[in-house]
Amino acid sequence: MQKKKIFFIIGTANQTTQMHKISTFLDADFDCYFSQIFSSNPAFETVVKTGVLNHTIFAGESKHQADKYLAENNLKNDYQGKVYNNKYDLAVVCTDMVIPKSLNEIKKIWIQEGMIDKYNFLAKVVKKLKLHPVLAMSTALNGASNLCDIYCAGSDGYKKYIAEKGTDIAKVAVTGIPNYDNIKKHLENDFPYKDYVLVATSDIRETFRSDERVKFIKQTVKIANGRPLIFKLHPNEKKDRAISEIKKNSPSNTLIYTDGNTNHMIANCDELITQYSTVVFVGIALGKKVHSYFDVEELNRLMPIQNNGTSAKNIADICGNYIYYEGSGVDFLKEHNRVIATI
Repeated sequence: MQKKKIFFIIGTANQTTQMHKISTFLDADFDCYFSQIFSSNPAFETVVKTGVLNHTIFAGESKHQADKYLAENNLKNDYQGKVYNNKYDLAVVCTDMVIPKSLNEIKKIWIQEGMIDKYNFLAKVVKKLKLHPVLAMSTALNGASNLCDIYCAGSDGYKKYIAEKGTDIAKVAVTGIPNYDNIKKHLENDFPYKDYVLVATSDIRETFRSDERVKFIKQTVKIANGRPLIFKLHPNEKKDRAISEIKKNSPSNTLIYTDGNTNHMIANCDELITQYSTVVFVGIALGKKVHSYFDVEELNRLMPIQNNGTSAKNIADICGNYIYYEGSGVDFLKEHNRVIATI
């Protein structure tokens, strides 16, 4: 019997690695393929080709790094579904803000990657006017389209949050988030520094939003209050610009990292300062004092469940069973939850 085919839609490094983790529990029984996120809209594709979106997950460094990761791990790269000409039985997507038309007629499961951006005024306008979610210029509407059959959320808090923004709560399963479900493991690391204030920046400007970066840097210096400062830049940032700003507005002994394991850096820090970064959850889980553009009390309510690293398997179990299920995602989850309750 020919194996059923699963199409994983990836984006950031975090989205790529977590989709890979999920696939490792499926590749013995299914044919797994991957593609950087794409759109079937010709106008959107034209914009991608201009380079305007090179600092987003659609193109540029994000796509380059994802393609490199797939090649290094011998994963089948079927970009836009046009390389192998497969007919897929299931799509596992990292966002429901852009669903290519080629995926309309197949089963779809949405996976929460991490933090969802603030539901700000622009997102509210886009939602109310039923405009394309991408026009929110953030991930604020990720998980809110109700277009997928099943939504895999990181916590009960996020299940409620996604439902409030527009997705049927009966479609949402709390599975945990693969890269944020065993945070204590990061306490064992070889990062050489300790006892510092870590600043994890975000790609706010690169995603066409306003960021008072110099003001933010000066605030981090104030919070550090003489303690050593380490900056870890977001992978999508224009590095030269960001480094120049930090050097001009922070102490001369400030360290700046453009790559490296952010989780290990957080594990060794005294205090964590973030903007819109999911890594704030790492700080919260490890009991660090954290700062965020999000309300910290709300972040504690949304905190992804810690299940000793079993989220990828939880999600894979849903994928592997739902691909054969003949009913709706809602009906599947009702039966799935009944089975779990009896175990």
